[in-house]
Amino acid sequence: MKAILNSNPKLTPREIEIIHYIAYEYSTKQIAGLLFLSTETIKTHRKNILNKLNVKNVAGIVRKSYMMRILKFENPIKEAI
Repeated sequence: MKAILNSNPKLTPREIEIIHYIAYEYSTKQIAGLLFLSTETIKTHRKNILNKLNVKNVAGIVRKSYMMRILKFENPIKEAI
């Protein structure tokens, strides 16, 4: 468990932002719309996040991000319109 907490993948600020949207159950299309990016760009970010965190799926992204204290559920993101 300590190895997971002490590992420090080089996530970009944009990747961290996308992790937060993923954790709050936003779809790829919703994230793309909010960030004014294409869905393909969001998919690429998601693949990079999966690789950097060494996880297999979105559940793994949320779990590991929470364990690494990247995610904090105190300040919810504004709802998408």
